[in-house]
Amino acid sequence: MAFTSWHSKDEDGIRIPAIGLDLRVRLPPAASDSALTIIETTNAPGFGPPLHRHPETEVFRVLAGRYLFEVDGARFYAETGDLVCVPGGAAHGFVNVTDAPGQQLVMIMPGLDAEAFFTGLGDIMKDGIPDRAALNLFGGRWNVEFLGPPLRPD
Repeated sequence: MAFTSWHSKDEDGIRIPAIGLDLRVRLPPAASDSALTIIETTNAPGFGPPLHRHPETEVFRVLAGRYLFEVDGARFYAETGDLVCVPGGAAHGFVNVTDAPGQQLVMIMPGLDAEAFFTGLGDIMKDGIPDRAALNLFGGRWNVEFLGPPLRPD
């Protein structure tokens, strides 16, 4: 692969209020020959994605806040500075357990067109989180299986 220079910008990003998510693509897959995508997320207090799995590996770096993660049924907390690696195929979810917005830098390997995926997810969640069948109809195009509702702290 030839060297590719990429400069991330602070454009508006993607908002999905139903899951309390603001997201910016920091490195699209085209900048790494599809080896890697990097996104930066802000999660509202008490929010996170539905429980799901997909073939890509994700590495989460908590930039601010505290999160409860669940990976293949195991629950644990991650705080500012922590790294969490979720292998491809693992069922996972997380929730921001603080009373302030949390932030994460997420590396996705191999790369995924995060802009298209999250824009589409926002479209199907414009009126709230749809039922699992509707989520899986959307997710099937991306090899994402939605397994349950967003994680809630105990």
